[in-house]
Amino acid sequence: MAESHQNNIINEVVVNTNDFINSVPKSERKKFGQFFTTAKTAEYMASLFNLDYSKSELHILDAGAGTGILSSALLDKISNDGYKGKIKLTCYETDLSVLPILEKNLQLAHEKYNLEFEIIKENYITSQFFGEGSLMDGDCEKFDYIIGNPPYLKISKDAPEALCMPQVCHGAPNLYFLFWAMGIYNLKQNGELVYIIPRSWTSGAYFKKFRSYLFKHCVISDIHLFESRDKVFGGDAVLQETMIVKVIKTLDKPQNINVSTSSTSDFLDIRDFKAPYDVIIPQNQFVYLITSSEDSAVLERINRLPNTLPDIRMKMQTGIVVDFRTREALRDSMEEDAYPLLYSTHIKDGRVVWPVGKEGEFIKTTHASYLQENSDFLIVKRFTSKEEKRRLQCGIFLKKRFSQFKYISTQNKVNFIKCDSPCITYGLYVLLNSSLYDSYYRIMNGSTQVNSTEVNQIPIPEREVIEAMGRELMRTELTETNCNRILNRWIS
Repeated sequence: MAESHQNNIINEVVVNTNDFINSVPKSERKKFGQFFTTAKTAEYMASLFNLDYSKSELHILDAGAGTGILSSALLDKISNDGYKGKIKLTCYETDLSVLPILEKNLQLAHEKYNLEFEIIKENYITSQFFGEGSLMDGDCEKFDYIIGNPPYLKISKDAPEALCMPQVCHGAPNLYFLFWAMGIYNLKQNGELVYIIPRSWTSGAYFKKFRSYLFKHCVISDIHLFESRDKVFGGDAVLQETMIVKVIKTLDKPQNINVSTSSTSDFLDIRDFKAPYDVIIPQNQFVYLITSSEDSAVLERINRLPNTLPDIRMKMQTGIVVDFRTREALRDSMEEDAYPLLYSTHIKDGRVVWPVGKEGEFIKTTHASYLQENSDFLIVKRFTSKEEKRRLQCGIFLKKRFSQFKYISTQNKVNFIKCDSPCITYGLYVLLNSSLYDSYYRIMNGSTQVNSTEVNQIPIPEREVIEAMGRELMRTELTETNCNRILNRWIS
């Protein structure tokens, strides 16, 4: 990564930016999803570009440019590398309060680097046509290099930006991946894009259409992960985990993806790791953020398995009762025609223990939608804390132990898998309570929430193997160690 030089414009740009930040309340900036990149982060992002200096002109885009920190870092790199050709920079920015600072900073770049620049004061998404293979496709401007810190802002599914890009939207989207998709559209063939974004796009159904669009047009070459959320955006606390990603508009897959990590955005303790492309991005088009050969081995071991839960006619689902919305149906003690309502607190040492004296752990209702037929279930906590050792925490519920009840119910903060026999229930417990599957899920999803849609896509063995593992577990204690021992005998 290039070190800051005294004559680089980014130093002055950062001073101007800090003056602006100190003059505008964070609550105002948050309305725009506005979090400004630090100079070190901007320089690192600029260092990821493999710039083609044989070109007589370089066309650069910074959409949602803010004060121009990212553009400045890239311009500094180009100048320090000795490029003598023409540079044309296009910036999009609509925030009237930040526009004067952006104009001041780009004027500085113009004077120092003879930069030709344009600030487009229109909505980056709605002012363009998004599509491919149409008559209007050739009309959009294409860029050699795109750098960006797009706005992190959830919008409604009928917001103008969402309606402009139905090809990549599912539900209420976040602006950051709409900016990214439009950037891919604006990129020339073999052009490069570097963005700093949340990591939420890497898995799940919500971003599936976007990932499909991304991999239809681009490959990923570099990923940088921050181990801490602090200081990535200076003094702003960003709740989502953040990453830097570089994509190239080509379908020529590299053999490996360069993955780097650092504890914070000073990049002083950066560590690099190369992982096989198809391990990080397998057939399901999830993006697995691995940082070591151990992580890679976990993925390779599980991803070769033949099935998923739906393939064996099982499915993880989310608990059906939102307790604070159904208070009239909840009971604290047993009554006639009341049934068990299972919470995460009922999961204890691998089993569902009920009742435990918790408020509202019985439900009495005539609403069929609040009840489930009593069956064998594997109950899984939906939420865990960052500090907890395991992300996947399960409890076995067997109908024969609660045979007096025709129905049960599950609270919304647990997931459940309805099973058709005790041995399949125990077998699924072996899988999800093993160290291997817990590691896999942590690689798949960086949040503390267990998403049922994602679990349903995790590869698993044949049903016969799961049942055999379950029969073994029935004869011993429900410990992680025992699950690991059994799983290692059946899955090499």
